[in-house]
Amino acid sequence: MADQALHCVVRGSGPDLVVLHPAGLDHSFMGGLAEAACASHRVISVDLRGHGASPPANAATTLATFVQDLHELLATHCQGPARVLGLSFGGMIAQMLALDHPGDVSALVLCGCAGSFPSEVRPVLRARGTSAMEQGMEAIVAPTIERWFTPSFIADPQVERVRNRLRRDQPSDWSAVWHAIATLDALPRLGGLTVPTAVIAGERDVATPPAASKALAAAIPGAQFILLTGAPHMMQIECPQAFNAAALGFLSRCGNRLN
Repeated sequence: MADQALHCVVRGSGPDLVVLHPAGLDHSFMGGLAEAACASHRVISVDLRGHGASPPANAATTLATFVQDLHELLATHCQGPARVLGLSFGGMIAQMLALDHPGDVSALVLCGCAGSFPSEVRPVLRARGTSAMEQGMEAIVAPTIERWFTPSFIADPQVERVRNRLRRDQPSDWSAVWHAIATLDALPRLGGLTVPTAVIAGERDVATPPAASKALAAAIPGAQFILLTGAPHMMQIECPQAFNAAALGFLSRCGNRLN
């Protein structure tokens, strides 16, 4: 439905590159990558459901809902398969889009994300959403920041901007995302992917340890695993130059056959 369409910002020219942000943020927190990519791509920067200017999420929103939203956005804004880059929650949605709608995707860049979770982790993920519903968004800000950034970077003004964005989020949107994340189980299906894929991990990522990203890369035929030295979960904010070089370098090496 048109009134449920995701908000996005489109700029640049070249092959389509869809950029997906982490949970709780919005497209502007991928702005450095999007700006750099505009020199070589037509960049579609997306606000996922429950984020930014897109429609809200709720208890009935599932992982499939987020994927269907994106599928419909690509049908509207892209002519043919697109390159899709997602970080954290955005990377989870990107891999599910490639599995459920393979005709939508010509290449994947999956950053700081896993393909599944151990059973004992899933209640922990759901609890992050429940905490916000019971105690408000302020309750989740400090532990989220600790997972996302290195201690030496926490005083940076960019981190305060992240805190403020989280505080403005609706608990129902945040909760819906974490309950959806807790259902992710793409790993057994990833062997069927055939598109060029890079998996980018942060060496100091405590939210998605490099071992989890390495397992994701190992499950995808031909995937490249790229480890960013010293980078945390929010690698695009704390280590933007290394992140942009890794992501755009991979897409450049994919060549014109993806255009």
